[in-house]
Amino acid sequence: MAGTTAGAWLADLVLAAHVAIAVSIVLGLLLVWIGAAAGWRWVHNPWLRAAHLAAIAFVAVQAMAGRICPLTTWEDQLRGVRTERGFIERHLSALLYWDLPPAAFTAIYVGFALLVALTMWRVPPRPFRRRAAPRPPAAEDATRLP
Repeated sequence: MAGTTAGAWLADLVLAAHVAIAVSIVLGLLLVWIGAAAGWRWVHNPWLRAAHLAAIAFVAVQAMAGRICPLTTWEDQLRGVRTERGFIERHLSALLYWDLPPAAFTAIYVGFALLVALTMWRVPPRPFRRRAAPRPPAAEDATRLP
């Protein structure tokens, strides 16, 4: 499939998903801080917060192990050897792929993961609260006329 139009299209799709995940990790932290200050209840959602921490922890562990992100590997395999870059590849890849040494990326990922973990402590997730069921009227209320 590499080098075909379908392969290029799928590679662009993987790249777009990769960018969406990276943006959600970065914006997620920013929105948690803003939401905590604004009193937004969703910032305490334990599932959302656990998924956010797991996503950046995965990236940090991969980087510390010296491994390339599976999405990057998959995208490269789908693209094969190409001489031209498509619109999506050209513009979205600039957001993800910077010309820095691997150690710099590892430091950035680990530092960001620590910041997300610290935010878990400073703005803790809370268990969901069940809405209280309406109470039935008391026996003396049922005998009173309006």
